Amino acid sequence: MRKLVFDAEKIGPWVCNKTGGVFDGLGTGIGIEQDGKLIGAVLYDNYNGQSICIHVASDGTSNWMTRDFLRMAFDYPFNQLGVKVILGMVDSANLAARRFDEALGFKLEHTILNAGSQEHLLIYSMRPAQCRFLSMKERHRGWEKQSACQP
Repeated sequence: MRKLVFDAEKIGPWVCNKTGGVFDGLGTGIGIEQDGKLIGAVLYDNYNGQSICIHVASDGTSNWMTRDFLRMAFDYPFNQLGVKVILGMVDSANLAARRFDEALGFKLEHTILNAGSQEHLLIYSMRPAQCRFLSMKERHRGWEKQSACQP
């Protein structure tokens, strides 16, 4: 049986172990457990009010990342925290992670040469307007105020 998990102390080290990072205890996450073991999770860290970083990992179990899970994974930063952008950092040598991020709708925003664990560090971004997992209303919330002409 699968269930949602919101335990950062469990999710953080697990995601970091899978992605090559180090959990500093400051992030939060959403995971899916099957028979008491994590099979997939997202970890959020480096929240500053405007942006947040996201890290995704799985144990290889298929079909853990459902549309409902993706809606929840993007609802949390965009709607509950109100961030303007989600950032994902990927080594340029990690083609699977690059394809995954791009398939979700992340856009390559910047490349930092020789800063990845193997090659270059790629910084991907997603803004609410790009996120197909949010409703149309959620995608454009706040844009009216941002684009309104000021006298």
